[in-house]
Amino acid sequence: MKHETIEKNVGLMAILVMIVISAGGLAEIVPLFYTDSTTKPVENMRTYTALELEGRDIYIREGCHVCHTQMIRPFRAETERYGHYSTANEHVWEHPFLWGSKRTGPDLARVGGRYSDDWQRAHLYDPRDVVPESKMPSYPWLFDNQIDGRQTARKMEVMRTLGVPYTEEQISGARAEVEGRYEIDAIVAYLQALGRTHDKYTQTR
Repeated sequence: MKHETIEKNVGLMAILVMIVISAGGLAEIVPLFYTDSTTKPVENMRTYTALELEGRDIYIREGCHVCHTQMIRPFRAETERYGHYSTANEHVWEHPFLWGSKRTGPDLARVGGRYSDDWQRAHLYDPRDVVPESKMPSYPWLFDNQIDGRQTARKMEVMRTLGVPYTEEQISGARAEVEGRYEIDAIVAYLQALGRTHDKYTQTR
């Protein structure tokens, strides 16, 4: 019988299994490229400012995304702690996206506005000053390093080619917005923007 032939031929079995898995995967994945909820931004979403965009790059450079994910899963334990679960249309302008389920530190998807700028600065300078049990490293150099802004406009232009709707006005004023600012200003601006670039899932706490 045909099924006996397949079962006795390991190579053929492996090929057929891969075909079935691939077909199933495509059937699940391809429609997502044409669904509004995964391809179009949430209503009234704004882009990151030049300073916030620089802060995001610093956040990635320092490896913050390794311990702090930005993906609230649809579980009660997470939504009660962090807020509304994350949705794909909140992140269509994120390049690269910072989703994940690592929980070395708390999820930061909606951290914007939960703490003051001064708290964020103190926490980044020495986390144990505000959270004694924290395992997070200190980042004192962020208070000394300045941003020159030479590449900021170019970053925004690249983002625009990826679908982020930056305007010519935003791009032309990018360098002036960030030049001479300290890295700590940028990363705090970014953290305060998280979960606040639109109002659909914002929750007052």
